[in-house]
Amino acid sequence: MSLAMDLASVGPGLQAPELESQKIFRAAAEALAHPGRIVAMQTTASMPAGLHEASGALALSLLDHDTPLWLSPRLAGAASFLRFHTGCPLTERAERAAFAILEAGALRSLADFDNGEDAYPERSATLIVQVERLDDQGGWTLAGPGIKDRAQLRVEGLPAQFAAEWAANAGRFPRGVDLFLSCGGRACGLPRTTRIEA
Repeated sequence: MSLAMDLASVGPGLQAPELESQKIFRAAAEALAHPGRIVAMQTTASMPAGLHEASGALALSLLDHDTPLWLSPRLAGAASFLRFHTGCPLTERAERAAFAILEAGALRSLADFDNGEDAYPERSATLIVQVERLDDQGGWTLAGPGIKDRAQLRVEGLPAQFAAEWAANAGRFPRGVDLFLSCGGRACGLPRTTRIEA
């Protein structure tokens, strides 16, 4: 496939990049500051098939030429769109990615991604995981920084071992990955300091 063919299949990005990126960035910051809080992330961009609107919004706001991206195989069709609109380099090795976008079924071990180093924990990867459902009623009980008392979060589509994987991720603190869960045009943040209690 030629470069021209790839570019011909790339849909439009943000119509007002500066304003929309700022709005998305603020929503992402709110989601990480208040884990489990579901925030809207709508954009004017035409996302490629398979890429949730919130996943694409986060990518368009957070990725640039210094942030290597790993895509799960089912989302490979979004590569040209994301590379064209953000300038991000793509990597085939999950452990080399600063960001990763994947559908929930492709999530295996969080240790497969860059967990940072004790001296530089901020260099760890951020994962954007596409799930089937996000709801703030029932499901998990979340605790940790940014959560007053407790928060509820119901997530559908994650592998059965996710809670154990998340506990292992917390055990690597200050290292560990941070997550955004996306569903359609909504997302929530799970920083590594958030605990899943039930």
